[in-house]
Amino acid sequence: MSIRVSHVHGEHIAVEAPDGTEILRYVYRPDPEAFEAQKPYAHPVRTLAGRTVTGYRPNDHRWHKGLQMTASHLSGQNFWGGNCYVHGQGYLPLPERVGSMRHDGFPVFAVEDDRLTFAEELTWVENGGAPWASELRGITVHSVDEEAGAWALDWTIKLTNVRDEPLVFGSPTTAGREMAGYTGLQWRGPRDFTGGTVFAPDSDGDVDKLMGSQGPWLAFTTEHDDVDGHSTIVFAHAPENLDGNSAIHESHWFVRSEPFPTVAFSWAFFEEFALPPGESFAYRYRVVFADGAWDADRVDAHLKGLPW
Repeated sequence: MSIRVSHVHGEHIAVEAPDGTEILRYVYRPDPEAFEAQKPYAHPVRTLAGRTVTGYRPNDHRWHKGLQMTASHLSGQNFWGGNCYVHGQGYLPLPERVGSMRHDGFPVFAVEDDRLTFAEELTWVENGGAPWASELRGITVHSVDEEAGAWALDWTIKLTNVRDEPLVFGSPTTAGREMAGYTGLQWRGPRDFTGGTVFAPDSDGDVDKLMGSQGPWLAFTTEHDDVDGHSTIVFAHAPENLDGNSAIHESHWFVRSEPFPTVAFSWAFFEEFALPPGESFAYRYRVVFADGAWDADRVDAHLKGLPW
C-alpha cells in the first residue's frame, strides 16, 4: 500500500497513509526553548483512523514531546529536558546542565511504495558546547495495514562516545529516587491516554507491577475523548536488546498510566553503565500504532507477523 512522504527541508518529514491521513511528523528543527533539551521528536503521530496518539509540551512537563530519544542522567548532564533530579533536594531547575542533540544530516533517505527509511546523523552537545557523542539514528515507517488498522515505526540508535573519558548513563533511580528510572526512547501520550490500560505478556494489567519490569513488549490502550473509539500502542524490543548481549546494557520498562501517560525503553533504570571513549552501543525498537482495543493475543499475533 503506497504511502506519501513530504520533506520540508530544515524542518520536518511527514508521512501520509494511502487515504491522505498524516500518520507521522518527524520534526528535526530545534524547538526554541533550550531548557527543554532541544532535539528531534515525532509529533503528531496518528493511527490510520486519524486518532492522535502523542502529546506535545503538556502543562505538567513541557519537555515531553511525542516520541523522542532522551538521556535523563548522562555524566552530570540532562538530555531529557526540564528539571534535574538531585538526591536529597528533589527536582531543581538547573539550565546549565541541560544539553541538546544537533541534527547534522540525512545520509540515507529512501522511499518505496509502502516504506520510508532514513538515517539521521546527530551530535549530542553538552551545555557548554562540547560534543559528547555522535549518534546514527534509523527511522523506518512500514507495514501500513488497513485491514489490521495498524502501522509500524522502527527506531534504531547507535551511539558513540566522542569524549576522552567515559560517558556514564543513569536515571533518577540510579541517583536515589525509587522507581523513577526513566531514560532512553520515550513516548508521551495525549490526555485521553491517562488512566488507560497497560499490559504485557503474562501480566495481569497492573501498571504498578510493570514499572521496572522486563519483557519483549508492552502495550497501552485507551478510549478516546471527542471521538468514539479506542487506540492501542505496542512498544517492542528487537530480540538482541534482551538476549544478554554484553555490549548492551539491560533494559527495563518505565511506564505510567496516571497521573500522566508515558512509556520509556529505559536502558539505565536501576544501574548506571559507562560507555568508554570511542566505543558504541546500539538498540533497535519497534512501535505499532493501532486502531481498536487490542488484547495480548492480538498484540502477540501481530508482532509475530512483523519479522525483524
